[in-house]
Amino acid sequence: MGVPEEMHYEGLIIRPPSEAFSILLQVTVGCSHNKCTFCGSYRHKRFRIKDDETILADIHFASRYMRHQHRLFLLDGDSLIVPQERLLCILGEIRKHLPWVRRVGAYANAKSIKMKTDDQLAALREKGIGILYLGVESGDDETLRQACKGTTAANLILQGRRVKEAGIKLSVTVLLGIAGSSASLRHARATGGLLSAVDPDYVGALTVMILPNTPLGADRAVGRFALPGKQELLMELREMLAHTELSGGLFFANHASNYLPVKARLPRDRERALRLIDGALRGEIALKPEWLRGL
Repeated sequence: MGVPEEMHYEGLIIRPPSEAFSILLQVTVGCSHNKCTFCGSYRHKRFRIKDDETILADIHFASRYMRHQHRLFLLDGDSLIVPQERLLCILGEIRKHLPWVRRVGAYANAKSIKMKTDDQLAALREKGIGILYLGVESGDDETLRQACKGTTAANLILQGRRVKEAGIKLSVTVLLGIAGSSASLRHARATGGLLSAVDPDYVGALTVMILPNTPLGADRAVGRFALPGKQELLMELREMLAHTELSGGLFFANHASNYLPVKARLPRDRERALRLIDGALRGEIALKPEWLRGL
């Protein structure tokens, strides 16, 4: 097989901030769920798994031109949904042609994790999967229902624990503001409880950015959804952090969407982080201006 002149990417490419310097290998197009009310990333893509020939060609391209990148991330929205034997084959080709890659990461959701047995998750770890990124968004069942996440808090806890028990690092994303103004603190407390139950290695707290091409954008336009203001979002972050117990995990709220960057290793840095938020609530610490915020 000849080496292609470039990688085969289709549509908008989304990856976690922590995978900025990783080899990006697109094995699926779109998202297998693609129903979340707040997400506009994959609405223009019909989900499918890419053909083996294209995937292998991209691995060969990386083997020639990406020898100094030691991590690889499987795109698109939920590569874990790929059937087990096929996914193991892809991981085997990565190990064969890119032996310098130390860790493979991927997005996952509760459905795709549930479809794997404990032994299958362990096999993926043995073949190189070192981290999975799970979009939890909220620990409040009503908020999950309204966001069309297609799962419950109890199931998210169960599947997150299974990833950890398989020896795979887990990075969880939660969304500030996703419950609206009326349920902001309820969402914060429930999400802290979920995070404590799962005990992920990393938590990324982002602020929901409402896009016009999403159902949430349509709800806001007609007054069915009210995004919390800056002070409410800070209170939500404070409440969530105060209710989160991790055994050494990192809690990040330093995404471009957030008004106040926070980074804390819990439980060690909790009080320092809470004091920082309190200072911002009193107006003693400047918040990020709107023009600097982004997805």
